[in-house]
Amino acid sequence: MDIAITSVVHAKPGEKRLNLFERYLTVWVGLCMVAGILLGQWAPTTVHVLRSLEFGQGSHVNFPIAVLIWLMITPMMMKVDFAAVRNVGKRPRGLLVTLFVNWIVKPFSMAFFAWIFFRFLFSSWITPADADQYIAGAIILAAAPCTAMVFVWSYLTDGDPAYTLVQVSVNDLIMLVLFAPLVGFLVSGASSLQVPFEVLLYSVIIFIVIPLTLGVLLRHWLIRNHGKTWFEDVLLPRVAPVTIGALLATLILIFAFQAENILGKTFHVFLIAIPILFQVYFNSSLAYGLMKLLKVPYSVAAPGALIGASNFFELAVATAIALFGPESGAALVTVVGVLVEVPVMLSVCAVCNRTRDWFPVEGSA
Repeated sequence: MDIAITSVVHAKPGEKRLNLFERYLTVWVGLCMVAGILLGQWAPTTVHVLRSLEFGQGSHVNFPIAVLIWLMITPMMMKVDFAAVRNVGKRPRGLLVTLFVNWIVKPFSMAFFAWIFFRFLFSSWITPADADQYIAGAIILAAAPCTAMVFVWSYLTDGDPAYTLVQVSVNDLIMLVLFAPLVGFLVSGASSLQVPFEVLLYSVIIFIVIPLTLGVLLRHWLIRNHGKTWFEDVLLPRVAPVTIGALLATLILIFAFQAENILGKTFHVFLIAIPILFQVYFNSSLAYGLMKLLKVPYSVAAPGALIGASNFFELAVATAIALFGPESGAALVTVVGVLVEVPVMLSVCAVCNRTRDWFPVEGSA
């Protein structure tokens, strides 16, 4: 999940704590859900107008969502130091496992789990049309690896921050190339839906290329003019409230757009959560097991497992809205991903912390 750029709270040695916002993230998401549903019920005309605003004629990209996501993602991209990619060759094994799980296993396993659950196991409760939408949403969610929140999970598991930065940076670069073709291929193969490639291309440009470019340019310019210490210790904490505010506003809009779906398909929300849970635990276990098999140090193995399980939910939600509409079942799946991910990822962190003695403390990765 990719919804925080704030720093974790400084704690005593051996004690790992989240800041106030991150610690109660599930509560904030729940409050936004209530506020969004109420807005959708009490002000349907306003919600309809907001839903109809597009980023350019024919783009199918919702303009309010696009602006809010820029406010969230650009500061996240400012944190990523792509110069760190040059150090990949020094310790490749941990990175190779992460990339294998994220780009070879994760999208295909999610497509398989979604197809099995929605097309067969839940067929008594879900229509074929809804099944197509839910499969598409699950694939979109799985095809977008997490970025910012990974740093929090890494902190909670005593991960190597420098190596985590490399893993995140390389994933972001690969996402530029693979996200659109993977989503198009898997959605068309696992459902009867056709994905317009130009809409996927718009999504990649608007939600990845633009904020990534802005983040890199701003990072370079600000560090050059003010220094890295000021950038990390002064600027980033100052922009955190803007990012958090944009996140909460985005969630409220998303839930407002989804109000009828959530109220009319509450049981479906529960069903949607099940394959997402399977996917998270399957991919985190696979990545963690491969790290152990390859004798990767724990400080690399734990964040690698967490990266393989978490998702870039902002991109997933925006893409689902662009492709199928803000009220679609695909968008609903990405929203459910937000609701279940935080407590699930914390449980994965707990497992990693209890099993750190499985791994060598020192050695190359």
